[in-house]
Amino acid sequence: MNILRFITAGSVDDGKSTLIGRLLYDSKSILADQLEALEQQSKNKNEDGIDLAILTDGLRAEREQGITIDVAYRYFATPKRKFIIADAPGHTQYTRNMITGASNSQLIVILVDARNGITEQTRRHSIIASLLNIPEVVVAVNKMDLVGYSEETFNSIKNEYQQIATHLGLKSVHYFPISAFVGDNIVNTTQAMAWYKGKSLLDFLETVEINPHSYTQPRFQVQYVIRPQTEALHDYRGYAGEIISGTYRKGDAIVVLPEGISTTISKIEHNGKEVSEAKAGTPVVIHIDDDIDISRGDYLVSEATQPVQNQEVEAIVCWMDKRSLSEGNKYLLQQRSRLVRVIVKEIIYKIDVNTLQQQDEAESIKLNEIAKIRLKAAAPLVYDPFAENPPMGSAILIDETSNATVGALMLQ
Repeated sequence: MNILRFITAGSVDDGKSTLIGRLLYDSKSILADQLEALEQQSKNKNEDGIDLAILTDGLRAEREQGITIDVAYRYFATPKRKFIIADAPGHTQYTRNMITGASNSQLIVILVDARNGITEQTRRHSIIASLLNIPEVVVAVNKMDLVGYSEETFNSIKNEYQQIATHLGLKSVHYFPISAFVGDNIVNTTQAMAWYKGKSLLDFLETVEINPHSYTQPRFQVQYVIRPQTEALHDYRGYAGEIISGTYRKGDAIVVLPEGISTTISKIEHNGKEVSEAKAGTPVVIHIDDDIDISRGDYLVSEATQPVQNQEVEAIVCWMDKRSLSEGNKYLLQQRSRLVRVIVKEIIYKIDVNTLQQQDEAESIKLNEIAKIRLKAAAPLVYDPFAENPPMGSAILIDETSNATVGALMLQ
């Protein structure tokens, strides 16, 4: 079975943790001892006598306050598919946690409280979904039981969100009226909303088609140079890593970047055995014909379709540090195994999450804000624009003094 990674997002108290708890409970993915502990800890009991949100709120502070602080991951499976769910915090101050959970997600479920409609956090999380190129967006209008299962309320929220989706370029958006607390339209459809003729949420999650390796440009970054230097393997030199995108075959003409030296693949190994080709997501050891000085962080790419090489780049940044980003600040930029020093040359604009408009005059970028910046690197950066190949266009900024991750980058 394949695996679907998805994240739940939304404002505070929209019911994200309850939704995940309901999926686990109704799909019978909770063990008997977990269920017993759940019944004892439950304060806000539903008709089943349990508080489903407790299943994901693992930190003690989360259980005491009834909020989600850290990203909690839960795993479950149905006969059709396996799932990895990230439960993201709804508070604005924890937006950076949400970005972390969303960065590896193939689908996002944005919850909207039927009583409150579209909020600032709905817009913020939608912007992040757009920036991260998450292919599938689900808008789950929750707490329909508290608005009398009103079709008019659902349609009003749907129409308002469609304008946001159009503005952000979200192409594949799906709408579900649900009640996570009661269980309506989560695992099974409900008669309470006879006007809704679509699938249940779980049925959709089981059947939605997502190809995580749809980017065709052959891209590979060296994570480790294997040079045993033993008597039996005195000539062995292989370059280990995971294929980022595309397909590699024995005999392919490739270029080593950033050096720009051309060579040919002589052998590909996977699990200790030689193979004729390997595709994206596969860990391999690549051997080449020529004796070239190749180090950790270098790229082996197709000679025919080479990525961009620049020392000055523009990027969208989601800022994740309490200290602001300003022009002239210096950081380390990390792309997987490659680390390069950069300086912020310009803040081009900041995005207003309420109006979705660009603010051209911005002196600094504060915690949880999103902006477009220009960086200058100490050495050439090798990348594809994020919109064309997200695995090759993503990076992080690291504070040199604290070694903390302070920004998530999408290279343009």
